[in-house]
Amino acid sequence: MTTDTPRAAFVKPGDDELREKLTPMQYRVTQQEGTERAFTGEYWDHTEDGIYVDVVSGEPLFSSLDKYDAGCGWPSFTRPIPSVRLTENTDYKIGYARTEVRSGLADSHLGHVFPDGPQAQGGLRYCINSAALRFVPVGELEAQGYGEYLKLFGR
Repeated sequence: MTTDTPRAAFVKPGDDELREKLTPMQYRVTQQEGTERAFTGEYWDHTEDGIYVDVVSGEPLFSSLDKYDAGCGWPSFTRPIPSVRLTENTDYKIGYARTEVRSGLADSHLGHVFPDGPQAQGGLRYCINSAALRFVPVGELEAQGYGEYLKLFGR
């Protein structure tokens, strides 16, 4: 991410502002570590080319080029966009260890990463809640301030 983008100066809004900005599901997922039900999120079967950004900060997270159908009912990616810094934490909320994934700028809960992804692409499955994401189509990347990511799509 370049330093001249508005995201570089991102300051996370307070709780009241987040509750106004986000839908109840977005707030529950990103701020309270919730999970949407499988096969109900907006992006679980989404196939358009573009990038997925953090719904709170706008930080670029994943590319549609790394998205695949894992059959789990949540958007699944083999990796984040190169140079994206995600935070990983061990989570025992369901009785066994999982690796939680959070965004770097806003510290939004995104989902979890598992070692059962496609081996040819590194073996990871980033299982991400749609409610934590906003999709930016390739045709709108420049207009929305994400022009530097056009190169991912050969443009």
